[in-house]
Amino acid sequence: MPLHKGPDAPEPDRRLALNPFFGEANPVGGMTDAPPRHRLPDGPLPPMTAYQLVHDELMLDGNSRLNLATFVTTWMETQAGVLMAECRDKNMIDKDEYPRTAELERRCVAMLAHLWNAPSPAAAVGCSTTGSSEACMLAGMALKRRWAKRNADRYPSSARPNLVMGINVQVCWEKFCAFWEVEPRLVPMEGDRFHLDPQAAAALCDENTIGVVAVLGSTFDGSYEPVAEICAALDALQERTGLDIPVHVDGASGAMVAPFVDEDLVWDFRLPRVSSINTSGHKYGLVYPGVGWALWRSPAELPEELVFRVNYLGGDMPTFALNFSRPGAQVVAQYYTFLRLGREGYRAVQQTTRDVARGLAERIEAMGDFHLLTRGDQLPVFAFTTAPDVTRFDVFDVSRRLRERGWLVPAYTFPANREDLSVLRVVCRNGFSADLAGLLIEDLARLLPELRMQPGPLSHDRQAATSFHH
Repeated sequence: MPLHKGPDAPEPDRRLALNPFFGEANPVGGMTDAPPRHRLPDGPLPPMTAYQLVHDELMLDGNSRLNLATFVTTWMETQAGVLMAECRDKNMIDKDEYPRTAELERRCVAMLAHLWNAPSPAAAVGCSTTGSSEACMLAGMALKRRWAKRNADRYPSSARPNLVMGINVQVCWEKFCAFWEVEPRLVPMEGDRFHLDPQAAAALCDENTIGVVAVLGSTFDGSYEPVAEICAALDALQERTGLDIPVHVDGASGAMVAPFVDEDLVWDFRLPRVSSINTSGHKYGLVYPGVGWALWRSPAELPEELVFRVNYLGGDMPTFALNFSRPGAQVVAQYYTFLRLGREGYRAVQQTTRDVARGLAERIEAMGDFHLLTRGDQLPVFAFTTAPDVTRFDVFDVSRRLRERGWLVPAYTFPANREDLSVLRVVCRNGFSADLAGLLIEDLARLLPELRMQPGPLSHDRQAATSFHH
């Protein structure tokens, strides 16, 4: 069905599929007709009836705790949920009316600037967003505006800006290039390299390059891109040509993992060429969706003309987010989680999640039917495919059969130049325990004998592959 298009045929008459005892007073009164699904009902329903109709339909969704496709947080403490409920009616953008919520956002930015080793955390600028996609859009806008100011004599008449990145980037970067008229220059995968190559990135840069995107934690396989090596290649390019190309680190997941369990890895503002970083608070930041964060090294990296100062409800309010009205609940939950866990708490959570991922990857490899591409030792994420001698089933068969047991494990094909490679990917998150991992192994072991008896792979239509969730 096309996006946002209702059904062409009229709805058939149907009786309300609801237990009559859900009626608030008379168990049969008002229960003879079902409300329409694609137009507003003529009149109101009792609240319990409306609730039960929606509740029952949502039971057909997958269990989010068993969803090993998503990076998004699916479990938080009860206290966090209470705080979010208390703040869901506060408009985050209205900082004059809700000054304490605004203060918690400012504290989160300062905490992240310190965590990511900004030269002067007090001087770093940043904001909350609805997620990493919006944060990436803001970072890309800043890169383009800075390039445009440096090339005012050529742009927009004769110069078209470009952005260099690996083909493994999240789709939000393709959207940015389409929406803001930037040429995407994508470095393809080659052999066993599934992310951006530093030398290949530098080779694609020219005087119209607004920046290079380095991904700290590829969604395809969980691997970190070599940010320091990318910066070094661009340093060498500047020495040869004079081109000064900034780097944005898309740390949607890894920026909330590496600081705690990979402390010796240099990827952040310690590298002078890194001008901005984003992360998803609702991924390994451990907050329910949706909240993201965008930070710049200093005010110089965020052009002042992108910052709007709005007289809103009696107060002067600077804003540089794309969205305007949104609830303050997720920002409050982020501050709660920072306060609740601290560095040592985050380290314990992320290390445990990585241990679960590595242990699960090893047990899957030990079955003998699969070949690991990654092992969960960077992001707590790993990808694997069928072993070379396995011919009776493929990754799409495995994904389909696991779904029968309630597990959502995506199967998908890699992009150019590795379209020949189809994999399964497992994302381990806080709340996916060693016990749950053991249950997954038991179900997989139970399915394998049946898969091994198939005459051949059953999923001939690759369009039927499970969705690739970020």
